[in-house]
Amino acid sequence: MSPPHRFGFLLIDDFALMSFASAVEPLRAANILAGRTLYEWSHISTGAEVIVASNGLSVTADHTIADNIKFNTVLVCAGGNPAAFDDKKAIGWLRRLARSGCEIGGVSGGPFILAKAGILDGFRCTIHWEHLAALNESFPNIVSSPTLFEIDRGRLTCGGGVAALDMMHAIIRRDHGQSLAARVSDWYLQTAVRLGDSTQRISLSERVGTNNRSLVSAIGIMERQLASRVPRQALAKAANVSVRQLERLFAKHLGVTINQHYASLRLAKARALLRQTSLPVVQIGAECGFLNASHFAKIYRAAFAVPPSKDRMPGHRGRKARI
Repeated sequence: MSPPHRFGFLLIDDFALMSFASAVEPLRAANILAGRTLYEWSHISTGAEVIVASNGLSVTADHTIADNIKFNTVLVCAGGNPAAFDDKKAIGWLRRLARSGCEIGGVSGGPFILAKAGILDGFRCTIHWEHLAALNESFPNIVSSPTLFEIDRGRLTCGGGVAALDMMHAIIRRDHGQSLAARVSDWYLQTAVRLGDSTQRISLSERVGTNNRSLVSAIGIMERQLASRVPRQALAKAANVSVRQLERLFAKHLGVTINQHYASLRLAKARALLRQTSLPVVQIGAECGFLNASHFAKIYRAAFAVPPSKDRMPGHRGRKARI
């Protein structure tokens, strides 16, 4: 009988509790349903005795990264703004684990920290959609996608939330077969197990609250083309309606004009990049479709009452993206 598979969960302050629970609970269920200890797990901190989740719940660390403990798999659980994480000792620890052949993964914002450590280079990966644009801008050589999870040659990455249940189903199936994995899913009332390449987000129709094909088509084009703004006439033509009709659809279903919605999309991406990357303000403005730096600053200040240069997270002023 093989020894238990040892998981280490590196919990970063402000981690998402749901993502962590969705990753660790299936291991407990697998042990109970198998009638023996298939998995063991420990909570790891970067140094503190207690790690605090985003909802304020505290988890006591079993180990710190300074302890000489061996794991088969280590998963980094992070939320909030993982791009601001700059603990060089933790980054070094993850790199040493990777060199030793340990299976390493990240949940929710965790993959961003793995990317900073340089251990996702050459591997397929994913991350929570909120951090995807920042990940792609900061690490252009990484092959990322907006999927639920990716398992690629010793790298496990997951968008977080309840998607971790789907990833752990795949891991338990890999380790102990479909029958046990199905019983674990049944235990948690998971009536439909999603594949890793499933999309993270609900459909655009559900997000905007309408099935109007013309409106959904236009918004889809806008979301895909933020850097090079598509004129209203081109949007209307692609949506197979007149500009006037398209404006009426935006007013009826969203309560805004075409230009106002386009601006809100560009501003949302700009704010995320400002807060999650160290890219220059000028570059972020260009990536989000603003004409020039002064235009970007004017629109941004009008929307958020602060210029873009003042809306960056601590530690993201004039620093290189990779540690």
